[in-house]
Parts: sequence; structure tokens; C-alpha cells
Amino acid sequence: MNKINKIYEEIELYSKELKLSRLRSHYKEYITEANTTEISYDKFLHEILKKEYERLIDSRLKSRIRLANFPQKKYLEDLKIEYLPQDARKKLKILKTLDFIRNNQNVILSGNPGTGKTHIAIGLGTKAILEGYKVLFTTVPLLITQLKESRSNKTLRSFQNKFGKYDLVICDELGYISFDKEGSELLFTLLSSRAVRKSTIITTNLSFDRWEEIFNDPVLSAAMVDRLTHRAYLVNMNGNSYRLKETEEFIKSLE
Repeated sequence: MNKINKIYEEIELYSKELKLSRLRSHYKEYITEANTTEISYDKFLHEILKKEYERLIDSRLKSRIRLANFPQKKYLEDLKIEYLPQDARKKLKILKTLDFIRNNQNVILSGNPGTGKTHIAIGLGTKAILEGYKVLFTTVPLLITQLKESRSNKTLRSFQNKFGKYDLVICDELGYISFDKEGSELLFTLLSSRAVRKSTIITTNLSFDRWEEIFNDPVLSAAMVDRLTHRAYLVNMNGNSYRLKETEEFIKSLE
């Protein structure tokens, strides 16, 4: 084995052990480029470390997006603003700044199905991840199931602590399924613990005066509304179906 092959072999070994995957895959290209351009040693080292840093940041972002459990990829840039209800068009400009996360405020997207509530919520969540925030997406029915299982397994405190560490939690589909007393109380306790401390986005198809239908307890329902809406952004999502408009546009494109 000649000297240069020995060096290459050791570069691959070191980069593998140090988990420098980009360097391991492209080091020969870097060396060839450096020799061709006669780059200085310090600039050569800087460029290698920069590429590895960019790879690491990209990997972390992908991991955070995966761990957020979004049901699908949705970006704010993909929204057709003209399809959204008027109140959403107005308040989206403010929400896109993510100041509501920095100020530990909630967002309640309330309105009839198909108007873009979940798309906006996921879009804001994705933007938050890209800006370094820790985000979780869940549906309310799934969350209540997890809470009950945690209580049964005596891991409720651990679940609550983990839940409280997210900068932003998106709770989708509040109102599609009613809860029993245990589920209502567990959800109230969990979401109340985030009030003023962290941000939560709620999407719901029910107006506040109908929340009693899902909580089956007027006192608990009133307390939940009071906690979640304090200093919150309330977005009226009642309007024509966003999905229907997209479908109509797709059909027209086929004509």
C-alpha cells in the first residue's frame, strides 16, 4: 500500500469514527479542488468544517421535523392566501412572525371543516422548527388516549414533563369526538400547565359556546376556554372550503 492510499484509508476511518459523513463521502473532491486552486491550509480547513456544520444543521432540522409527527408536509408558502377566510388572511401576517411563541401565547383556529386550519397550524409549526423551536403535532383524541395510558402505566408525570418542554404544541381536531370525565380532566390539566409558559395551537370546528358538547361539563368547559383564550390569537376560520377550491382548480387544469 502506497503512502497516499494509506492516508486516504485513515481519512475514511477517522471521518467515520467522528461521524463526519460529508467529509467521508467527498474528501477526494475537496483535496482535488484544493490542489487545483492552491487554497491555503486555513481556508481549506474552514471550508471542510463549514460543509460538515451545514450537514449537521440540516440533519438536525430533518430530525426535528420527523419528531414533530406532522401527518403531512405543509408550508406557509404553499398556502393560497386568497382561498383563506378573511380573518385568517389578516392575522396570518402577524402569526408568521412567530412572536406568539416568543410571548408564550396561544392560537385558536376555529371554524367549519376544510377551511385551512390544519394547513396553517402545520405551516406555523414547520416555520417554528426552522427557526430553532421544539414542536409537537398531535390530535386531541390521540392525546387523550396517551394521557389515559400514561395514567394507567403510572407514567403520567413523565408524560406531562415531556409535553411541557415543547415550545409549541399543535392540538388538532378538538371537537370531532366528545370525551368522558377522565379524558376531559386530563386534557384540562395538561393544557392548563402550558398557559403563560409555552404556546399551544388549537384547531377546532366548534365555537366556544359549543365546547360544553365535548367536555360534558359546563364548569370545566368554561375554565378551559378561559385558560386557552387568555392573551391568545383567536382566528375565525369560518368560510368556504379551502379543499373544495383546490379541487375545483385541479379539475380546471385537466380541461
